[in-house]
Amino acid sequence: MANTYDAAALRRADAESILHPASVAADVAANGPAGIIASGRGSTVVDVDGTELLDAVGGLWCVNAGYGRQEIGDAMAKAAGELGYFHTFTGMSNPQQIQLAEKLMGLVPDTMGRVFFGSSGSDCNDTLMKIIWYVNYLRGTPEKRKILSRRQAYHGTTIATASLTGLASFHKGFGLPLPEVIHLTAPDYFRNATPGESEEQFSARLAAELDETIRREGPETVAAMFAEPIMGAGGVIAPPKGYFEAIQPVLKAHGVFLVADEVVCGYGRLGTWFGMDSYPIRPDMIATAKGLTSGYFPLSAGFVSHEIWETLRDGSATMGAFAHGFTYAGHPVGCAAALANLAIIEREGLVDQAADTGAYLHRCLNETLADHPHVGEIRGRGLLAAVQLVEDKAERRVFDSALKTAGKVSAATKARGVLVRPLPTVDSLAMSPPLVVTRAEVDRLVGALTAAIDEVTGSAAAPLARRA
Repeated sequence: MANTYDAAALRRADAESILHPASVAADVAANGPAGIIASGRGSTVVDVDGTELLDAVGGLWCVNAGYGRQEIGDAMAKAAGELGYFHTFTGMSNPQQIQLAEKLMGLVPDTMGRVFFGSSGSDCNDTLMKIIWYVNYLRGTPEKRKILSRRQAYHGTTIATASLTGLASFHKGFGLPLPEVIHLTAPDYFRNATPGESEEQFSARLAAELDETIRREGPETVAAMFAEPIMGAGGVIAPPKGYFEAIQPVLKAHGVFLVADEVVCGYGRLGTWFGMDSYPIRPDMIATAKGLTSGYFPLSAGFVSHEIWETLRDGSATMGAFAHGFTYAGHPVGCAAALANLAIIEREGLVDQAADTGAYLHRCLNETLADHPHVGEIRGRGLLAAVQLVEDKAERRVFDSALKTAGKVSAATKARGVLVRPLPTVDSLAMSPPLVVTRAEVDRLVGALTAAIDEVTGSAAAPLARRA
């Protein structure tokens, strides 16, 4: 029997007690939460008022296997009944962690040597950043500490990973980024290419900027570069043609590690197991989380190459214990959730389904919105997509940020029973539905989004006509 809730009491208690992440504190305190989700099944969630919403965002890019998966809940309950928790410090382990590690090492490239478990994408990238510094210390190059990232990148919200994140809102007021972090031009062809510049030329220019930056800073001081295969929160920015082919030789020539942040792209989202299966990326380290458990439990998995692992192993002879870790690393309940989740993804062929339904999503978006006067570009791959809003299509000029156009379109889409995610820094609407989303649900998504864009931008048509 479904739970019944006193919705008004919940809203009041929330407003009076919770500091929400990534939310305007004054708005929530004054108006209560934007929604209280009580249940979900497949690609649909239901709030405490009984309103059903098609979740075209998949939580936060993460509910890959869909909502209401009893199999995952049962695996978690069984693990909790056997061993609710035990730490993995001082060489301790548990069966679920070992089984998951063995499974994951069979999915990632054979260049990876070990996996390290944590609780989130943020702590995973933070861990890899620390390992980079530690490895360089062990190799006798402790000055090799600078980390390269890209503007518009998203790598997390810890002090270190918020510094890697290339979005100004995550720095303002926090005294960030850390001085060790250097941001490069985002590989955003729509915004950053010069007139007449091809994608290949744009990629070559960014590779030249990378080389110049490393030389300016001193190769002996630059340690690594973090990169998402497709940039998520920064606008769903797919790499331009030739991008990873152009930058990787530069990194290799200067002895700079490449870290693939697969937190959003991993575990089937792009129609391949990982983003590096869709693009020619050969990383030294890999960060994963989100789709690893489909969000059913906070768990991350970071991978290091054989070469890095061997440095860590050999260094322990003089350094002793690897002085890093988290209380919940390798949590048996989380690892059980991941094993059940991966079994569903494999058994139901959800990676191939994401490729097929993703192609349908992009075809529908392009057929419906590519010629819209206020849509500048449709981006992404597989079940990861974004619609770029523009005030002037010919000039690629976005709306004034004060208008909050993406937020208004998102609200108008929600009013039609569909959730999409506004990305205000680039005035885009992002979509990353569960991999189980159906074609009928894609049709509903595209229809609701199109109607919402028409509703919100209709008032902009007259001023545009007057300027013309």
